Amino acid sequence: MIRLLFTLLIEAASAMSLINGVGKLPTLGWNSWNAFECSITESQVLSAAQNLIDLGLKDAGYTYVNIDDCWNDRSRDPTTHRLQPDLGKFPDGIKGIASRVHNMGLKMGIYSSAGKTTCKKLPASLGYELIDAETWAEWQIDYLKLDDCGVPREWKDDCLACVPDSRKTHYVYMNGTCKNLAGNWCPSDYDFRRSKTYQRYKAMRDAILAQSRPMIYSICNKGKGGIPGWGNEIGHSWRSTEDIDPEWSRILEIINQNSFYMNHVNFYGRPDADMLEIGNGDLTLAESRSHFAFWAAMKSPLLIGTDLSQLSQEHIRILKNDVLLAFNQDDVYEGPAMPFKWDWTFSPTNPAEFWSGQFQRGILILLLNVEFAPRNMSVNWEEVPQLGDGSYWVTDGWTGESLGCLSDGIAVEVETHDTRILLVGNRCWSSEGRYRPMWWK
Repeated sequence: MIRLLFTLLIEAASAMSLINGVGKLPTLGWNSWNAFECSITESQVLSAAQNLIDLGLKDAGYTYVNIDDCWNDRSRDPTTHRLQPDLGKFPDGIKGIASRVHNMGLKMGIYSSAGKTTCKKLPASLGYELIDAETWAEWQIDYLKLDDCGVPREWKDDCLACVPDSRKTHYVYMNGTCKNLAGNWCPSDYDFRRSKTYQRYKAMRDAILAQSRPMIYSICNKGKGGIPGWGNEIGHSWRSTEDIDPEWSRILEIINQNSFYMNHVNFYGRPDADMLEIGNGDLTLAESRSHFAFWAAMKSPLLIGTDLSQLSQEHIRILKNDVLLAFNQDDVYEGPAMPFKWDWTFSPTNPAEFWSGQFQRGILILLLNVEFAPRNMSVNWEEVPQLGDGSYWVTDGWTGESLGCLSDGIAVEVETHDTRILLVGNRCWSSEGRYRPMWWK
């Protein structure tokens, strides 16, 4: 009877929030895939953990050390049916490396898929959810990323819902709308909680909840299966787009796509814009600033996806920006920054450029320049949803420089592909020109 009541409670609420408060805020840490892919080893993971400490990233809040695909052996244990680590790569096993990571004051993450195999054709978790969750709990795992590879035909849905993707890897456009490549349209009244995709990810949620050890549950199905409608019921985060690449065009595409999911951001649940590419590819410093600023402001998980030993000081400063991290990790205001001065038009190359959001330190404003040349950008305080007529103390969010008490609004030059970050604080003058102290609200 007690277990039945518990199950009913799970179905009625955001279940993952019931686990001792784990996952209230976006996850901060490091993921192995972008840097090492299938060459990941125990020594590389431990080196990344040490670098989080040595570079001051742990002190800034980056505490999760997450192993992605290719950590496990090509077969399960024939007796227990448990997943087994590849001992050639991880001689101490996952439990051993988790213990060492925990002793460093950090947390340990692992990877699997809601299919028969992972993306690299290794054993995955479909049909073994309870066994795998029990195994990870015994290994003292703190975080699970569950991918969407290796799904057998009988577990695939005819209706996947449309996730606009300019690369057209999964969907095609038809007269301004989209459908998947199989030609299947989703009825407007379709209940995706009846879908097989929902069932697969729900099975792992229930298996995690059956364990005494809390774990962050990160769903990685790239926005399919109508997940915006149920993702927060099932996991702490859910991928809202296709995979990221270290290319400026891809950064813009994801900002554009994810902007339409901002009303789904709350405590214990949020869309995930994928791992950070800071330090990878040919992204300029300006593009890296914009990338980080929007991932933080959209309250996506912030998982560094590069070889930490190769990070430049400029990149480290971006990742440790205290204003953006404070906004991302605010435990009072759950909402993200939202676009304003925008007509809500889907455009992969020209996403919303003006964003604002409230947190405990004031109002965060982002001004994104998508053009290929510097430009002047201006905003009136009356245009910002959280502000109004008057004068406010303004600080540059990148440099910490005070810009003074500014009346009516601000105009600034924004470099090519850069984002200006403005922290707007208390009122300093009334609209009538009378002085008001900094504590005036």
